[in-house]
Amino acid sequence: MQHSLRPATNDDRVAVENLVFSVLAEYGLTPDPDGTDCDLHDIHASYHAAGGTFDILVGDSGQVLGTVGLFRVSPSTCELRKMYLARSARGQGLGRRLLEHGLARASALGFTRVVLETASVLREAVLLYERYGFRPYVPEHLAARCDTAYYLELTPTTVA
Repeated sequence: MQHSLRPATNDDRVAVENLVFSVLAEYGLTPDPDGTDCDLHDIHASYHAAGGTFDILVGDSGQVLGTVGLFRVSPSTCELRKMYLARSARGQGLGRRLLEHGLARASALGFTRVVLETASVLREAVLLYERYGFRPYVPEHLAARCDTAYYLELTPTTVA
């Protein structure tokens, strides 16, 4: 099966929400469409127009298999958001591909620091972040479903 990455549009919103919410439910986490997940209501405004990006991994038949967003926090910092992968697409190195793509896009957009918040129940994601050098930190606040935060300083070797 071939997979391609492309920028998401607002036309992808329903498919993106379905994927994100189904993965959250799979891990016992509650979607929050009016809070933490309200950025999905208008992908263009929340990400692309705000200086970030939101990309999707698409399968042969056009189904959305993965997502990765970069939300601009400041001129130098972005937040890695909504990195999710459909169950059918796991175990194929696609999570690594999404993360590497996100880090390369962050660098290309001029960000030098990537932060993220996650739930420790997402063990596979946490292990992936740690393998790529993300380090824990304590932010001012965490999203309700998150219990840990990480940061990564981007260097030319980080995204090489």
